[in-house]
Amino acid sequence: MIKHIILWKLRDDIPECERQTCREEAKRRLEGLAGKIDGMISIKVNACPLDSSNADMMLESEFVSVHALDGYQKNPLHLEAASYVRSVVSQRLCLDFEV
Repeated sequence: MIKHIILWKLRDDIPECERQTCREEAKRRLEGLAGKIDGMISIKVNACPLDSSNADMMLESEFVSVHALDGYQKNPLHLEAASYVRSVVSQRLCLDFEV
């Protein structure tokens, strides 16, 4: 099994009053991929960080194989969701690993 973890930082120019809306929309779009991508076991977005955090959102997803993760990366549904996320974030960190 492959874990795919992403941490994002929202753009600094997004007003405080809009930041939670951006996080919730990213969560809705990404978690909406559940059951729609071959080889994806699970997907969850944490969009409510504690004040001690230095990231604004985290994605944790699991795939049956590296091949399934590659398919997810290229899947048009994922690309559409990722397009929104890219529009609101300034930084992205990724860690993929086998468990």
